[in-house]
Amino acid sequence: MTSQTERIAAYIVVTLFAVMAVYPLLAVIQLSVQPAGSNFEAFGIPDGFTLSNFSDAWSEGSFGRALFSSFLVATVVALVSAFLSIMAAYALTMFTWRGATPIFLFMLVGLVAPYEGMVIPLYYDLRELGLTNTYWALILPQIGLSVSFGTFWLRSFFLSSPRAMVDAAKVDGASSWGTLWRVLFPQARPAVLALIVLFFIFTWNEFLLALVMIQDQDIRTAPLVLADFAGSQRGQVNLPLTAAAALIVAAPVVAVYIALQRRFIDGLLAGAVKE
Repeated sequence: MTSQTERIAAYIVVTLFAVMAVYPLLAVIQLSVQPAGSNFEAFGIPDGFTLSNFSDAWSEGSFGRALFSSFLVATVVALVSAFLSIMAAYALTMFTWRGATPIFLFMLVGLVAPYEGMVIPLYYDLRELGLTNTYWALILPQIGLSVSFGTFWLRSFFLSSPRAMVDAAKVDGASSWGTLWRVLFPQARPAVLALIVLFFIFTWNEFLLALVMIQDQDIRTAPLVLADFAGSQRGQVNLPLTAAAALIVAAPVVAVYIALQRRFIDGLLAGAVKE
């Protein structure tokens, strides 16, 4: 059994890590509500308080269109990648066929291969297809990158699912499609939801791909617009305005995580409680 001393030590360690994680966010929030030109000290007494930085950043940076572009790309990538990952993981775990293991190992290359080395060749390929400066230049590569991780994630879950349920469904006359969506998917729903949240966050924060593929100002994503906005503020040294812009870009991701926090944690732990 865990002693009282061990529990206290665990609480102290967890508290320290929580402070380390929350401190930067609180510092940015405090900076974002200070007037321009104020002297910033972390958790010091602010020189003033204003919310005008958010409206100014929104209008100067034109973040409305950028947030729409990021939301569109992240949503499509998350949903399509999750669907393809479900199908691939199901085929690799519930069917016995030659080549399943080599194909799975080949898909794992997507987890270890640095995609930074593939961005330039990918740019020329997509340019030949006429897809650069379109949403497809962001959606298609990120789906390809996400499916490898999603297949690995859900394959582990399907392998831990009771095989007797699948066999019973087949005895009752269920097709392979029906077994997947009526028997396995209800159990895998928390894991799939957690995967969708991860895909959404990863895609939302993607910067390099958007930087290389997109030159059209109308379809730039939020991280790219934020980088341009922060660069334009260097000469003015307006840190509160830049902090407000950073919070505007981060707000949708934080909102998604907070809304789905409980189910996200359940999905992360779904495979750990199976016998």
